[in-house]
Amino acid sequence: MRAVTREAALAPDTWTPQRAAEVEARFDTVALSWDPDDKAQRLDVVHDALERGPVARVGVAVDLGAGTGLVVPALAGWFDRVFALDLSREMLIRAPAQPARVQADAAHLPLREDSVDAVVLVNSILFAAEARRVLRPGGALVWVCTLGADTPIYLSGEEVDQALGGTWSGVESEAGWGTWAVFTKPVPEPGP
Repeated sequence: MRAVTREAALAPDTWTPQRAAEVEARFDTVALSWDPDDKAQRLDVVHDALERGPVARVGVAVDLGAGTGLVVPALAGWFDRVFALDLSREMLIRAPAQPARVQADAAHLPLREDSVDAVVLVNSILFAAEARRVLRPGGALVWVCTLGADTPIYLSGEEVDQALGGTWSGVESEAGWGTWAVFTKPVPEPGP
């Protein structure tokens, strides 16, 4: 998964329908017995990223790669509206019914341009072009790896920044075993 994660973020052409189907099948299979050992750790590092990162406490957030929705309650306590999105149907059917659950490939988000205030990825694959497209100017991309560099789906803050490109501002830190980074989408300068 580490190679797939890096390729999807830094060489997006490697994410093909076949690769998406393989990843979906893998997570559909593990969903049947999914019960991560690090539940508390996942929540601790997400709370730390929200509290110490430059993340507005309002608006619409999308949890990309939401899985069984473990962090959705934390996000629902922070944002006005949250959508849980995952490639795996089997993961999503185990997620809380509220907020809205959406099965979709994060490489092709079913969201309008500039339509969300935060894109949250906890141990999830980054599709930078889609995150750039759907985030409003000034919106936050929250990147969390609950086991730091030992997370199977891992990118460093520097790699996330590289994938995002442009002039995003960012801050990163550690919490417990995990790492997080919050990047803010640039706000365009007003025209003449």
